[in-house]
Amino acid sequence: MPQQTEWEAKAAGLLKSELKRKGVTYAQLVERLAGIGIEEKEVNVANKLSRGKFSAAFMLQCLNAIGSTVLHLD
Repeated sequence: MPQQTEWEAKAAGLLKSELKRKGVTYAQLVERLAGIGIEEKEVNVANKLSRGKFSAAFMLQCLNAIGSTVLHLD
């Protein structure tokens, strides 16, 4: 299995940090995504975040679902 790239790790870290900052669990994220019409399973979300392999669209959907309007990249 290929190793996670630096950019994938950064993307996953940013999204995980936002979830933690907002106090949102993976289960709650799945519920919130469903609320905006995105169907995901908790296990799939966990796998995407652990691998760091997800689209920019998925990241934006997650950020929207948890109410993040500002993202600090450093």
